[in-house]
Amino acid sequence: MKSNLMHLVPPVSRDRIISQFPKWYTPEACLQFKEHFHAQVRTACQQSTGTVGLKISKVVVVGDLYVGKTSLINRWDTAGQEKFKCIASAYYRGAEVIITVFDLADIQTLDHTKQWLEDALRENEPDSSFIFLVGTKKDLVSDAVCERTELDAIRFANEMQAEYWSVSAKTGENVKEFFSRVAALAFEQSMIKELEKTAGHMAQIGAGNLIKLEKNMMEIPEGNTQVSLSCC
Repeated sequence: MKSNLMHLVPPVSRDRIISQFPKWYTPEACLQFKEHFHAQVRTACQQSTGTVGLKISKVVVVGDLYVGKTSLINRWDTAGQEKFKCIASAYYRGAEVIITVFDLADIQTLDHTKQWLEDALRENEPDSSFIFLVGTKKDLVSDAVCERTELDAIRFANEMQAEYWSVSAKTGENVKEFFSRVAALAFEQSMIKELEKTAGHMAQIGAGNLIKLEKNMMEIPEGNTQVSLSCC
């Protein structure tokens, strides 16, 4: 069983390794300013259990058509596996992370993000999901326009209790940093829940120490957590 699972986790490059907690994009719309993983999580990750456990963290990506959801995920090397889907309650249910996306060049798409978030939250327990508000197509707007739009976006993020990021899928600006942040938050939360369940017993986190994106999954063999990326 172990060999079969390990076969699904091929070697990855060093730039996918997260040793410290990824930094936020802007302090004005950041929910957590920590620089390191939770102490219990760090301790657990430093100890090899010799076994492989598998935990799944579901990430949903929502927003208007043509705001750049597909491009954002494909820039993170998903090999074109992500496809648009019809919205259904099952799509939203059980989301550990909700990413609401808007187009920095189209302010109306920002106005719609609250409704997208409400739809997703309706299918999940209160305070069970990390929320991100992401402005895409940063390369298409001037610095002055971006700054003005971000003022509104940060206000929206604060009202939504979300963390704000702006990215460019075309240039890659902030994309790796953003997904590293998402993966780290999801991994840490998954590990904390596992440690709470084991009540002091060692969580099964494997012996790796890296982050990997394979097709439609972000995999963290350090805790064998897979962050499933879906988009609609």
